[in-house]
Amino acid sequence: MKWNKFISSIVMMLLCTMSAVAGDSITVHQQESTYEHNMERRQRVWASLIPTHFLIQNAGNMGTLSIGVGWSYGKKRKWETELLFGFIPKHDSSRPKLTTTIKGNFAPWSVCLNPNGSLTKGLWHFEPLTTSLYINTVYGHEFWKSQPGRYPDGYYEFMSTKFRLNLAFGERMTLKIPKEKLKYFSRISLFYELSTCDLYIRSLFQGNGVKFTDIWGCSIGAKFYTR
Repeated sequence: MKWNKFISSIVMMLLCTMSAVAGDSITVHQQESTYEHNMERRQRVWASLIPTHFLIQNAGNMGTLSIGVGWSYGKKRKWETELLFGFIPKHDSSRPKLTTTIKGNFAPWSVCLNPNGSLTKGLWHFEPLTTSLYINTVYGHEFWKSQPGRYPDGYYEFMSTKFRLNLAFGERMTLKIPKEKLKYFSRISLFYELSTCDLYIRSLFQGNGVKFTDIWGCSIGAKFYTR
């Protein structure tokens, strides 16, 4: 009888010990899983801040030449946000000027022109329509946010010469580089855009002899995608 009680006590002690060890292991495992989950989430956030492409653009109401970085996202990466810095030569002004532009793009369709692309040619994609909405500013004391007193009240209404809201439509041709030939870029796009701005649209509706074709300008550029 005593031996039975003794054995039972030992068995109970072993079971309690095993339960405690198992509980500690589960707790440690849960802590490790939570830590790993948090680290993965932080890494995803930091990775999303890395630009997906670089671009260069001529004209477009943002300078004679602009360069910048961009981020593509969304389903099939149809959406893009870009930050550009432009340069305007002095021409008839006293000095050259710099510009900054924040631009949003949307390309709803993409057509593969050679679905059986070879290693030498890659895959060519044509985007028949791109739409862009962007705002840009020019640095310089000649440009103002609110209407100066030298103009009659309401002459410029709510518009300023410091910021311009722009609208553009265009097309792209993209070369997707085969994996076997990847070096620096995964895709290269050539594009053109027809753009206008709020000031030009305002002039059109003021009836000053400005035609619809007069408010549009053409720009060209290239984009280099890293991923």
